[in-house]
Amino acid sequence: MARPVQQRRVTIVDVARHAQVSTTAVSKVLRNAYGTSPAMQQKVHQAIADLGYRPSAAARGLRGQTYTLGVMVPDIANPFFPEILNGVTASLRDSSYQVLLAPGCAGEQAEARTIESMIDRSMDGIILIAPISPRAHLEHVAGIIPTVIVGRHARSAIYDTVADDDIAGAALVVDHLVELGHRRIAHVEHLETEPSCIEEMPNMIRAEGYRRAMRRHGLDAEIDVVSRTYTREGGYTGARELLERPNRPTAIFAGADIAAMGVLDAVAEAGLSVPGDISVAGYDNTTFASFSQVSLTSVDQAGWQIGADAARLLLERIADRSRRSAQVKLSPTLVVRTTTAPPPTP
Repeated sequence: MARPVQQRRVTIVDVARHAQVSTTAVSKVLRNAYGTSPAMQQKVHQAIADLGYRPSAAARGLRGQTYTLGVMVPDIANPFFPEILNGVTASLRDSSYQVLLAPGCAGEQAEARTIESMIDRSMDGIILIAPISPRAHLEHVAGIIPTVIVGRHARSAIYDTVADDDIAGAALVVDHLVELGHRRIAHVEHLETEPSCIEEMPNMIRAEGYRRAMRRHGLDAEIDVVSRTYTREGGYTGARELLERPNRPTAIFAGADIAAMGVLDAVAEAGLSVPGDISVAGYDNTTFASFSQVSLTSVDQAGWQIGADAARLLLERIADRSRRSAQVKLSPTLVVRTTTAPPPTP
């Protein structure tokens, strides 16, 4: 059996020869540099298309830019994070940048290795979604590479942030349930295990928003929080614990839609109905929340917009490393569906 012939990589010299221009002209077109006519640009781009030319990222990195951006996602199983990614990629559609995805949140050390690998590959900038690294480490990273942090409630002079107003979002849920007549409203939070960043993490801010809203309604004695994870399993085990209470809640607010799915599983397994016996609300307004079989009441924190803002800030940071840092905070809204209703009458 004949060995397949290995194809030679198309080079800038091949493009120049095909377009009948100099390699300098091709380089200027690739860099969108001043001094190339529309006719020249058309000839070069046509040659690139004809030959299937791809610039070498390594070579571009030696010249200062690779036109690659890294995005670290903490949990690829959580359907909210793809919505952020959609916002990032949509904002970059008309640019020369490509996005490379990296998984994170397997612990602080693993996260640090992931970030280091993006730096080692000479990426032009990175977006870190809900990183668990201490702020000092994030500032160290931002001193090396343009960085935008998504989800963390922090102010830094060196990196930009985009976050949802989690205090307000949690209050929307509690206010809605109280208006329906609920008093025994429980919350499933994500247990934070990194003490160095507890005060900045969205899950902790969200839980604090729940507590504040309950106190504002005079329901201090009804505050009931179980700490699990923002996963389907976490929501399931948290709800099972709540349902075993002697005076079980009439409503459960899960801090993420993926956890709310586990809550729905536990309620159904217990032979109870939603919302007849127990109301359930989530957070993120992910795509599946609107499915008719689910129809989950949820807080919309505009994941697409979060991603779009993060991409915009990153490009601005790449263009000007010395500019003042920006903190974008988005206002959430509540999307009411059929999983919430007045509590059952005694």
